[in-house]
Amino acid sequence: MVGALLGNKLTAVGAAIVFVLFVVAVFAPALAPYDPHALDTYAVLEAPSAAHPFGTDGIGRDVLSRMIYGARVSLMVGFVAVGIACLIGVVLGSIAGYSGGLLDSTIMRFVDVMLCFPSFFLILAVIAFLDASIWNIMVVIGLTSWMGVCRLVRAEFLSLRQRDFMVAAEGLGARPWRVILRHGLPNAMAPVFVAFILGVAGAILTESALSFLGIGVQPPDPSWGNILTEGKNAIEVAWWLSVCPGLAILITVMGYNLLGEGLRDVLDPRLR
Repeated sequence: MVGALLGNKLTAVGAAIVFVLFVVAVFAPALAPYDPHALDTYAVLEAPSAAHPFGTDGIGRDVLSRMIYGARVSLMVGFVAVGIACLIGVVLGSIAGYSGGLLDSTIMRFVDVMLCFPSFFLILAVIAFLDASIWNIMVVIGLTSWMGVCRLVRAEFLSLRQRDFMVAAEGLGARPWRVILRHGLPNAMAPVFVAFILGVAGAILTESALSFLGIGVQPPDPSWGNILTEGKNAIEVAWWLSVCPGLAILITVMGYNLLGEGLRDVLDPRLR
């Protein structure tokens, strides 16, 4: 599967971007040339140079170091938030698809109600009543983005529950939870993996937007979104504060999308 996944050049590019982001996030303390909170009053809004490849911000902090630590924030938000969303979606989707009837209708009507609200504005509404911490952001993004995974898993279970191995397991007296966990979920997880990869890109973009608006990761903690906010306030004299984090967000989201599309092509034989 790995060979097929890397066979497509665009998918290989996406995998490389994701791998580099992972390495940067894990080894941020070793890769950052400066402390992301260290101030240098003699290098305020300094343009990119050998000493500061991405320049400095309005109080003399090294932008490259802050972006490296910001990658750690983005990766953590993406994986934790989408992990929460996938967990909720898999549980509700498998119950709805396997049970059918009234329980299925009730769960899917709740999904329809959740889908009626624009996700970003729903997140804004919830965040307005909570502290703007990174943990609250991850939980809120996860709790407002599980509906797509739920519908995917339900559709897979609607197809699987009529298969011979599922009917045989029920005929042998297996309990419903055992049929779901042992026979249903292993055969329904392929689209979930794809949704997870694509969801990470969406979560990173959402976190960046929240931080840009000032209700995400709060200064002095570094985030690509709040670096962009600093760039907005100094766009005429410090272009690097907007260009560098903007390109980082663009490349990261593109990488996850390319990897997710390639993974979908490999796992779905109908698309090969």
